[in-house]
Amino acid sequence: MKQLSRIVAATALAGALAGALAACGTPHTATGNLTVRNCGTDAAFPSPAQRMFVNDGNLISTVLALGAQDQVVAVSSLKRDAGTLRRHYGDAVDKLNSVAPDYPSRETVLAQRPDVMVAGWNYGYSEAGNLTPDSLRAAGVAPYVLTESCRRPDGERGITDAWTALHTDLTDLGAITGRTDRATALTADLDRRLTVLRAAPQPEHRPTVFLFDSASDTVFSSGKYGAPQAILDSAGARNALDDVAGTWTAVSWERLVAADPDAIVFVDYPPQSFQQKVDLLRSKPGIQNLRAVTQSRFLNLPYALWTSGPLNIDAAEQVRAQLERWNLVPASGVRPESDDTAR
Repeated sequence: MKQLSRIVAATALAGALAGALAACGTPHTATGNLTVRNCGTDAAFPSPAQRMFVNDGNLISTVLALGAQDQVVAVSSLKRDAGTLRRHYGDAVDKLNSVAPDYPSRETVLAQRPDVMVAGWNYGYSEAGNLTPDSLRAAGVAPYVLTESCRRPDGERGITDAWTALHTDLTDLGAITGRTDRATALTADLDRRLTVLRAAPQPEHRPTVFLFDSASDTVFSSGKYGAPQAILDSAGARNALDDVAGTWTAVSWERLVAADPDAIVFVDYPPQSFQQKVDLLRSKPGIQNLRAVTQSRFLNLPYALWTSGPLNIDAAEQVRAQLERWNLVPASGVRPESDDTAR
């Protein structure tokens, strides 16, 4: 793939120097024998990484899909996705060292002495707790940033479409873990399944679908740079927020009313359950009369399928199948390879 040309090996001298500094305990900026362009900046990584710290189910799924679980020293934010990941990757999930139920502190990460941290902005990295790529790099840890979460100069997240972002992460992390052949196989399979979806018959007018993450005084959803955009588009639907130049974002309840979507898809994770979300929609004035609500066109899929990672293609196939069951898109030969619907 073209993306492989982005990854170039640095000199052996840099790797030897990094090893010497680590051996003598001298504080140093993260270095390595591999250079990867991550979020528009060239960064050094050890390859193959041996002690990765990985946060969040979607990024853990990427490492598991690559077969690199033995190179992971610790994970965090696993609990909500453990069942989903176990269904896709087996008992490898149970062998992971989970050191924090939610996003980890900087101290928790450094205590594991990782050589690489795999996370993203709002997927673990945060200025609030000083767990940032810069702070980790200064501590000798090479930080990889989820491409979907890369920030633009205006501070907003999203620099490319979500399928390209996923291809980038699979390729980059394949190189960092020394598993380029596996990364190539994964991206080839992703492209094969996308081709099938895109070849499916399309409706004259694409149904509008609203992604409902959670809600309070606003509704948390996803714009044109988030994984849900790519998932819904590939399934034959239109994301109700395809005009929002961001990834995950809060919008007003009025925006949901204005969309009057044909269907609503939910991100299944705490603290709001699927039933609580449905009850909220059915009880809220102005929302209870929307087409999706009156016709109970609801689909609930786990967090790890909606956030950028290799399970996004499974989400796209399952959304397509459900749209067909609702007669919102024509029948096709698409058959989901998994069933992750949650109730």
